[in-house]
Amino acid sequence: MSTIKKSKSSNTQDKELRSRVKLFGNLLGTVLKAQAGENVLETVEKLRKGYIRLRKEENPRLQAKLDRLIHKLDPETTTHVLRAFSIYFSLVNIAEETFRHQQRRKLCRKTAPPWTGSFSETLTDFMVQDISKDQLQDLLNRLSYAPVFTAHPTEAKRRTILETLRRIYVTSEKLQDPRLGKDERREIKQELENQIQILWKTDEVRVNRPQVRDEIRNGLFYFRESLFEAVPALYRTLEKAILKNYGTNEDGQLAVKVPNFLKFGSWIGGDRDGNPYVKPETTEQAVRLQAHEIIIEYLKRITRLSRTLTYSSQLVKISPALEDSMQQDDQISMATFGDKQDRFSQEPYRRKLYMMRFRLEQNLKIIRKRLDGKVIGTSISAYANEKDFLNDLYLIRDSLIGHGDSNIADGQLKDLIRIAETFGFFLLHLDLRQESTRHTQAVDELCKVLGLSDNYSELDESARMQLLSDKLAETNTTELDLDGLSDNTKETVQVFKVIDKMRNEISPQVFGNYVISMTHTASHVMEAMFLAHLTGLAGYNGEEWYCNINISPLFETIEDLSHTDEVLTTLLQNPAYRSLLNASDNTQEIMLGYSDSCKDGGILASTWGLYQAQKRIIKLTSSFDVGCRLFHGRGGTIGRGGGPTHESIMAQPPNTVHGQIKFTEQGEVLSYKYSNTETAIYELTMGVTGLLKASLCTVKPVTDDRQEYMDIMDGMVSNGEKAYRELTDSTPAFLDYFYEATPVSEIGLLNIGSRPSHRAKGDRSKSSVRAIPWVFGWAQSRHTLPAWYGIGHALKSWATDEARLQKLQEMYHEWPFFKSLLSNTQMALYKGEMVIAQEYSKLCLDEKTHEEVYPNINNEYQDTIDQILTVADIDELLQETPVLMLSLSRRDPYLDPLNYIQIELLKRYRRDLQELPEDQESVWQDPLLRSINAISAGMRNTG
Repeated sequence: MSTIKKSKSSNTQDKELRSRVKLFGNLLGTVLKAQAGENVLETVEKLRKGYIRLRKEENPRLQAKLDRLIHKLDPETTTHVLRAFSIYFSLVNIAEETFRHQQRRKLCRKTAPPWTGSFSETLTDFMVQDISKDQLQDLLNRLSYAPVFTAHPTEAKRRTILETLRRIYVTSEKLQDPRLGKDERREIKQELENQIQILWKTDEVRVNRPQVRDEIRNGLFYFRESLFEAVPALYRTLEKAILKNYGTNEDGQLAVKVPNFLKFGSWIGGDRDGNPYVKPETTEQAVRLQAHEIIIEYLKRITRLSRTLTYSSQLVKISPALEDSMQQDDQISMATFGDKQDRFSQEPYRRKLYMMRFRLEQNLKIIRKRLDGKVIGTSISAYANEKDFLNDLYLIRDSLIGHGDSNIADGQLKDLIRIAETFGFFLLHLDLRQESTRHTQAVDELCKVLGLSDNYSELDESARMQLLSDKLAETNTTELDLDGLSDNTKETVQVFKVIDKMRNEISPQVFGNYVISMTHTASHVMEAMFLAHLTGLAGYNGEEWYCNINISPLFETIEDLSHTDEVLTTLLQNPAYRSLLNASDNTQEIMLGYSDSCKDGGILASTWGLYQAQKRIIKLTSSFDVGCRLFHGRGGTIGRGGGPTHESIMAQPPNTVHGQIKFTEQGEVLSYKYSNTETAIYELTMGVTGLLKASLCTVKPVTDDRQEYMDIMDGMVSNGEKAYRELTDSTPAFLDYFYEATPVSEIGLLNIGSRPSHRAKGDRSKSSVRAIPWVFGWAQSRHTLPAWYGIGHALKSWATDEARLQKLQEMYHEWPFFKSLLSNTQMALYKGEMVIAQEYSKLCLDEKTHEEVYPNINNEYQDTIDQILTVADIDELLQETPVLMLSLSRRDPYLDPLNYIQIELLKRYRRDLQELPEDQESVWQDPLLRSINAISAGMRNTG
C-alpha cells in the first residue's frame, strides 16, 4: 500500500492527544449506532480496521475483500459512511488543535524557552543579537501585517457546521480543567456526545450554491467568533515580551511602544475577476455588512465598559478635556437621556459611555436602512467617522490616567482602543480586483465617446501611455454620462463611482487596493488610473495632485513575472503616475500570483520566478525612492504558495522584507487558522514574528544570497520547468487524463463558491481552468502533482556526481529558501499516494491515456522522493517535522477508504450521466459530493 516515504513511528509524548482522539471516536461510534444503525457502524469499523491493516502490510486478499464491501454499498449506506469519516476528521482536527494549544500553554508555564515563533522567543533572540530598544522601536514603527480574506471555493464546510465545530472545541476545552470531579467530567462528555449528535443530523453539503452575500457573511464569522478577542490578546502578549526583555523607561512606561500594525483585508464582494455575480451594488453591500459587524462589536464593548467605569464625581475629578467634550454633547445628551437628563449625573464616565452608545446606535440604524435599500442621509447624533469615536475613547483613557487609574485604563478600555484602531468603522480594507482587458475595453470606448481617440485599442504601448498621461495631468471638468455606454463599460466605471461613494459613507480607509489581474504592460495600470480620474478619485485639480485610490498590478504567469522590471520602470518613470503616487503615500503595492504561475510553469519555475521577481522589484523601487509592499497571492496548498506562514516569510529573499507584508488567506485556511481564538492568536503571532525577523535588514546589515546558490537554482529551474511543460503542455493525452482521472468536473457541482471554475465556459484548456480546481482535483485524487512535479527531475539532472550532491545538501542546510521549498514539497509528497492515484487513473475512458500519463507521474513522484531524501539526508519524509508527520500518518488509514469509495462513486455517477435522461439526477451524485467534502476535511489544505 505505502512506499518508503511513510513512517510507522509514533510519538510517546502525544498520549493526551491520542486519548482525546479515542474519546471523540468512541462518542461518534455511540452516535452512529444510535442514529444510523448497527449496520453503518459495522461497515465503518470494517473499513477503518481493514485499511489500518493495509497500512501496516500489503494484503491483496484483504484489499479485494474491502473492494467488494465498497462495491456492495447502497447510496444511503454510502452516504452515512462518508459522513461518519468526514465528521471523524473534523473531530480529529479539533483534538489536534486543542492539544497543540495545551502544549504551548505548558511551555509558557515553564522556565524553558517557549516555542519558536513566539514573541518571547523572538525578542529574547533579538537581545542576543544586540538589537537595541531604539532599533526594535524603529522595526515596530515600520510593521504592517495584513492577511486578506478571500472567498476562493476550497472551504467545503457550511457556516452552520463551523459554528457547531466551534461549540465542540469550546466544550472539549473544559476537560482540561484539573478541578473537575467524576460527575462533572461525565456531564461534559455527555454534552460533547449531544453536540456530535447535532453535527450528525446537520447537513454538511449546501443545498444551493452560495451567493456572494453568503460568502461575505462567512468571512465575517471569523471576526465575531475569534478575531475580536484575538487581536487585543496578541498586542498584550507582545507587550509582556517587551517588558520581560526590554523593561520600562524612567516613567514606568514600556521601553518600546507598540503601534497598531495589524490590518485585515478582504476580497469578498470586491473580487470581480471571472465572477459575474460581483456587481457594483455587491461591493456596496459588502462594506455595509462589514461596518454593521464592527459597530455591533463596539456596542457590546461600550455597554460592558459602562458597567465597569462606575466612578463617582464625588471621588474623582475627570479631565478638563473630557468635561468640555461632555458639555459640547448637549444635543446628544438630550437625545440619549430624554426626560431623564440627570441620569448618571454623578457618574461622568457612565454618562459619556451611554452617549457614545447612543451615537453608535444611530450609526447602526443608518447602516441597516441602507442595507435594506433605503436612501437615507446622515444623523447629527451619529458618529461622523471612526476618528471621532476614537477621540472619545482617548479622552476617557487620558482622564483615567490623570487621576491615577492607568491600570484601569489598561484593561477593557485599552482592548477596545486596540480594536478601534485596527478595525475603524470599516472592519476590513476591501480590495477590488478586475482583469486588465476589461479596463482596456472601457478606455477604448470612453476615448471614442470623449473624442480622445478613435482607435485606442490599436495604439502601441508608447502612444497609449502618452494619451493617458496627458489626460491625467489635465483638470477633470467632465461629468461622465454613462448613458449610451455598453453594459460592461458602464459597470466598470460604476465600480470607481462606488469607491468614491463608500469612502464618504463608511470611511476613507474602507478600501485597500485596486488589483489588476493579468497585468502585462504599464498602460494596464494607467488605464485604471484614468478611469479613477474620470470619476473624481485621482488627478490634478489645477493646484496640486490628489489620489484616493491605490492600484496594484498583479503578475501571475511565469512570463509576467519576467516582465516586472519593464512594467514598473515605465510606470515609475512616468511623471503623471509618480505625482499621483506621491500624492498618496509614495508606496507601490505589487501583487505576485502564486497559483497561476505554478499552474503555468510548475512549482519550481513559479517559486524561483517569484523569488527573483521580489529581489528585482525591491531593487527597482528603491532606486526610484519609492516604498514597496509585496502582496503575496498564496493559497492553502503548496501548489498555490501555501505552507507555514512563519517559515514562508523567513524564506523570502534577504533585504526584500521591509516591515510590510500582505497575503491572501483562502478557503479552508480561514477555518483552520481563525475559527478559534487561541489558534488565531497563535497563527497571527507566528506571522508577525516571521515578519519581524525577516525585516531585521531595516535596522542591521544582513547577508545576501550566495551567487553560487542562485546560479545552481537557475540551472535546476530550467530542467524542472521543461519536465513540467513536457507533461502538461506537450503530452496530448494529459488534459483528458486530468478531467477523467480526477473529480475536477464533479467539484464544479459542489455548492462551495460563487465563482465559476473556468475562465471560459466549455474551455477545458490548462489556461482556462482556474488554479483552485486545478489543485483541488489533483489533491482529491492523491496525485498532489502541482506541488512537486519537476523538482525530482531538476535535482537528479543537476546532482550528477558526489560533489554536486554535497553542494545541494549544503544549500538545504544553509539557505532558508531552498530548505523551505524542499520541506514544503515533503508535505505534498506525503499527502500524495500513488497506489491510490493509479486507481483513479483507471477511470480514463481510453486505456492509452492511462498508460501514457500515469507512469510519467509515478516515476517523477518516486524520483522526487528519492532525490529529496538524499539532499535533505533523511530516511523518511517529514522526519524533521515529527508532529506534522504524526498528524498526517494518523489520517492516512481513514483517507484511504474515502478515496476507494470516491473512485467507485465516480464510475457510477459518470455511467449514469451517459445513460440517464438529462432531467434525471443520478442517485450517486449526493454521496459523490459528500466524498469530496470528506476527503477535503481529511487532507485539510487541499486548495
